Amino acid sequence: MRVAFVGKGGSGKTTMSALFARHVASQGGRVVAVDADINQHLALVLGVTEPPEPLGSHLTAIKDHLRGDNPRIASAEAMVKTTPPGRGSRLLSFDDLAAARIGGREFAVTTPEGVRLMATGPFSEDDLGVACYHSKVGAVELLLNHLVDGPSEYVVVDMTAGADSFASGLFTRFDLTVLVAEPTRQGVSVYRQYLDYAAEFGVRIAVVGNKVHDDADVGFLRSHAGDDLLTWMEHSAAVRAMEQGRPFALDDLEPANSDALAVLLKEVDAQEKDWVRFGRQAEEFHLRNARAWGNERTGLDLGDQIDPEFVYGP
Repeated sequence: MRVAFVGKGGSGKTTMSALFARHVASQGGRVVAVDADINQHLALVLGVTEPPEPLGSHLTAIKDHLRGDNPRIASAEAMVKTTPPGRGSRLLSFDDLAAARIGGREFAVTTPEGVRLMATGPFSEDDLGVACYHSKVGAVELLLNHLVDGPSEYVVVDMTAGADSFASGLFTRFDLTVLVAEPTRQGVSVYRQYLDYAAEFGVRIAVVGNKVHDDADVGFLRSHAGDDLLTWMEHSAAVRAMEQGRPFALDDLEPANSDALAVLLKEVDAQEKDWVRFGRQAEEFHLRNARAWGNERTGLDLGDQIDPEFVYGP
């Protein structure tokens, strides 16, 4: 299962990503967490002192690795962030993704709970004023396009804030998108925006309330999100302590908040993997990007990279 956490900046989506990854690992699930936010804080919340090697700084090596012997892709330079796999491409098992060894480098570190953490990486000095952050997030889209994941395998991605996730096809690469919403007008406005954008693509959205104080807060969220409101996290002294850098363990969570994480995991496990939709949308967004900028930039017809005989999934 691939799970994206999205929401307004400051909603707590990074904290929720970390708590969910920890909870899944505590239940015996195998987890790769990916920090794909422009503000790179997931390592800190997961208790990692040394962040992983940034994916976004090694896009060429990643492309070269994934294209494998695919005859439709002549070089890494001909590959863009939406390039789908085909016959000859190097597909990734979950073990491959967790190992994260590409081009002689390892792109993941292990957290104290056993979660494998990857990160797109922050802006470097060379990026300032000239680069778009989506060029770094493109590494995550390529990896997910080439991943064949199975039962009890979880990829948890902390996405960019707000509706910025829709600047690429990455938002369609998940089995469930969790929108973290505070019980405020600003908090639910991102939900409405996300719902509108995602509607035509069959993206499954679950809303998790955060920083909830009382029944009135729950009622507010329910009035805006309706049945999409799956569960909520109460205001937590334990989480605040964690965010302030004090020692934290999952057992420190309040019972209601532990229950909320269990509800979320149950919802994730209930999702059905739709490889046909996944493949169709991978190709659709590749063609969109090819027409919009890719063909002109590469001097190629990137539509030729789509292998009509390739079948997505196991």
